[in-house]
Amino acid sequence: MYLTMNRFKVAPGEAEAFEALWKTRDSHLKSVPGFVQFSLLKGPEAGDHVLYASHTIWESEAAFKDWTKSEAFRAAHSGAKGSDHMYLGAPVLECFDAVQVLSK
Repeated sequence: MYLTMNRFKVAPGEAEAFEALWKTRDSHLKSVPGFVQFSLLKGPEAGDHVLYASHTIWESEAAFKDWTKSEAFRAAHSGAKGSDHMYLGAPVLECFDAVQVLSK
């Protein structure tokens, strides 16, 4: 399992629009080989931002890297510059290889 996480600092007045943008966009992920799961999480509010994290689980690092070079990736991220005003800085990407996984 390979997990990628982007952290977003969203301006407090843009939180609702940020969530709506993510809920209504076509991520194109369901058709991508090696894709397992996506989650958008809302974290705590600080004085100047609301913290969000997107988590994507992949079968492997190779599957994630293949996606980043795909047409699906380009389609999912087209128009992203139009929402720059929502963010306080660029998203922070973090990637993890599974060391242990427990399931119910």
